[in-house]
Amino acid sequence: MPNGTRKQLSAGDSLFLYLEREASPMTVAGVMEFEGTLRLPACLDFVASKLPLIPRYTEKVVFPSLNSGYPYWEHDPKFDIRNHVHEVVLREGTEQEFKVAVSDILSIMLDRDRPLWDITLFRGMKGRTGVLARVHHCLTDGIAGVSLMKVLMDSSPTAEPLPRSKKAASQSEEKRDAGARLLQQLVTTYLGAIQSMLQVQKEVLDGAEILMHAGRSTLEQMLSVAPEIAMPAERLPFNRLCRGPQKFPWCSLPMKPLLAMKESCDATLNDVVLALMTSAVRKYAELHNVGVDERLLRVIIPVNIRGNGDVNELGNRISFAPVNLPMGIADPRALIAEVKARTEQIKAQHLAEYVGMAGMLITSLPIPVQAVALPYVGMLPISLSNMICTNVPGPQSPLYFMGHKMLTWYPHVPIGGEMGINTAVLTYNGNMYFGFTADMHAAPDAELFEKLVPESFEEFCRALKLKTVGSGTRERKARAPRAPRAKQPKSTPEPGKVMAATASD
Repeated sequence: MPNGTRKQLSAGDSLFLYLEREASPMTVAGVMEFEGTLRLPACLDFVASKLPLIPRYTEKVVFPSLNSGYPYWEHDPKFDIRNHVHEVVLREGTEQEFKVAVSDILSIMLDRDRPLWDITLFRGMKGRTGVLARVHHCLTDGIAGVSLMKVLMDSSPTAEPLPRSKKAASQSEEKRDAGARLLQQLVTTYLGAIQSMLQVQKEVLDGAEILMHAGRSTLEQMLSVAPEIAMPAERLPFNRLCRGPQKFPWCSLPMKPLLAMKESCDATLNDVVLALMTSAVRKYAELHNVGVDERLLRVIIPVNIRGNGDVNELGNRISFAPVNLPMGIADPRALIAEVKARTEQIKAQHLAEYVGMAGMLITSLPIPVQAVALPYVGMLPISLSNMICTNVPGPQSPLYFMGHKMLTWYPHVPIGGEMGINTAVLTYNGNMYFGFTADMHAAPDAELFEKLVPESFEEFCRALKLKTVGSGTRERKARAPRAPRAKQPKSTPEPGKVMAATASD
């Protein structure tokens, strides 16, 4: 049983541990590039100096005997910063080699015998250093992950590191016989079960209150969309069981035209992102000879439920909202308008709240049942969604790590079940960065999205009579429309250089 120095994981955070399997590591990550060369010894000291601000990162997860309670955090008496900050030297230093090396690490689960995070430096790239930062999803969601990276980084290149604190005293609990520990864990489980039941009851009552205060038109809309949402999603070519390993393509777009699209269409930035992804998925489906005229793309949108807006709060404070987006609309303005209408309908019907209530029902199951059964849930042949698309607003001014300016920041979100591709989007310093987490068996040609998203972006700019921006430094007029592509599968192109309330207005 956790004593005064231990904190039990919440039901939601524990869920990500139970859902994890080797083919689907449950890690949130960021891939970054920095100016200049970062050295491993200096990085070890610098990260160690920041750990007093995030003490949870020196704690490991402990599972009670027989899964008699939720896991809890315990200080790692063997904590060594060298187990968490690593270095890889690239032979050729190309972006493609960098992507392959990143993908190899993202395919591996974090070691559960240690605190669930690590940082890897990638040296050998001309004039810059790559960094991969991984954190287990039980520790953070995308919104909190951005805040934690801001703890490690500075807003000025001249910021000085914190002094290293004295080594923390051991926080391991006193030795007890196995029977006493098991009894205490059972008591904790019993109390936790009561708390879960009360929380479920609260969620149900809150849902009933929402229904009581909803107008007749809202209820009618909810009933009309319910059958559509309840049905399994129609599979797309990448909706296959994730078997691992993973690959992680990425691309970026300039923010200025995206903000202009938002204003021109009286929409949110997230509406524009969802429309771009719908357009890119439509192109991907056409390349695989899949008809799109009557097909809906079901996207799961993570929604931030931090009531006090504190993004520094650790753990997962998110729910999920499903939205069905029509793939048959080619006109960008009409597509953005339809996406806006559907996301507003989802918000008005409080679907995220009801999904949260369903999640509470799952976590009210006995903990041993969750621990044993949930790893197999993601292997069921049911496609509840085609993909997840999370859009996290990041800082719009440069950040620095050990005095080195961060140039790019590509976000990574886990995949699982039959969602062979998930997309994470993050805005930083005037650009929008897309990360496409993909299973190599479900989506062997996921690199296509590095080309398809920019193609859709340029089509949107032409249709809305906006200018695109090359490399974020100079404007150029949009190119003339290209001839329609044939609907035959193409070979994977060479990759270009081109993590919650998900909408940033």
